[in-house]
Amino acid sequence: MLETLNFRSTPTAPFHLHNPQFPFYSRPNRLHISPKSSAVALPSLPKPPSLIKSPENETPPASAPPPLQDLLLYLDSLGVDSLYCLNSHPPLISTPLSQVQCTVDFLFSLGLTVQDLRRIFAMCPDLLTLPTSTIIIPAATFLLREAHVDAVNLRHVIHRRPRLLTRSVDRQLRPTLYFLQGTIGIENVANCATLLSCCVESKFIPRIEYLQKVGFSYKDTIVMLRRFPALFCYSIKENLKPKFDYFVVEMGRELKELVAFPQYFSFSFEYRIKPRHKMCVEKQVCLSLPMMLKSSEARFRDLLDVYSSSSIPVRASPLWCTNTNIDCDNVR
Repeated sequence: MLETLNFRSTPTAPFHLHNPQFPFYSRPNRLHISPKSSAVALPSLPKPPSLIKSPENETPPASAPPPLQDLLLYLDSLGVDSLYCLNSHPPLISTPLSQVQCTVDFLFSLGLTVQDLRRIFAMCPDLLTLPTSTIIIPAATFLLREAHVDAVNLRHVIHRRPRLLTRSVDRQLRPTLYFLQGTIGIENVANCATLLSCCVESKFIPRIEYLQKVGFSYKDTIVMLRRFPALFCYSIKENLKPKFDYFVVEMGRELKELVAFPQYFSFSFEYRIKPRHKMCVEKQVCLSLPMMLKSSEARFRDLLDVYSSSSIPVRASPLWCTNTNIDCDNVR
């Protein structure tokens, strides 16, 4: 029987791991054996060179957005509804405060007040994000120098139609000016400067074509638009067509009356045209369009009482008011 060897009790000479006779079993310098576990913690290996990010390969951090809070506080200090402008025009979120301040300062230099700014920014928040030097200033300069809008009236024009300051001079404002002056024959475009923000192709041409389609000659159409340029702004479907159909079918009147008084389309269909025409029919009175529509309510009823108790005036009578410049409230 072989004798059992006990390595723990039998004294032996110390075993040197770095014995030159056993080079394969030499311990590495950083080898560490945990006293509580037999697992060996290997030294950490360096990362491959391809995985190491060099400073030149790092992606540069994105530029920080402008301080939106300062911008909103600035607009609020002017009484402008900043949250409404932000919701209706999201590009405002990336607009520098300095650009908005530049636009506000320029509008103040044109004579606009804080109350004006509250209105125009609510109507046209695009103004807050457009570059002042390349869009807004050239548009204002065009209105003063080419459209001949008086400096005193410029504030009123911008107050009514702030979108004028967002239009390109070369692509829209100047072509529209030439169309109103050359084709329509409007000498003083400053009186209808708000039309300059409209597009000739999509706004003016369709209304000219509609008026010719319903029976007006091209000459009469131009005369109507020259006399009442605001006709360009009315909707064909919601304004021109229903009022024209009523004029022809229910009222049974002649087209030349509309040529002489195109302001007919500016009166309320439900609250002025229809009720007054029905009252004229009941009283068997035929009034000219200006007298029927421009008179105040009291004056209109007085006219009905006078004419209903007398013979109907013929068109040659002085009572047949066809001059659009006559104030029917002063007719006696």
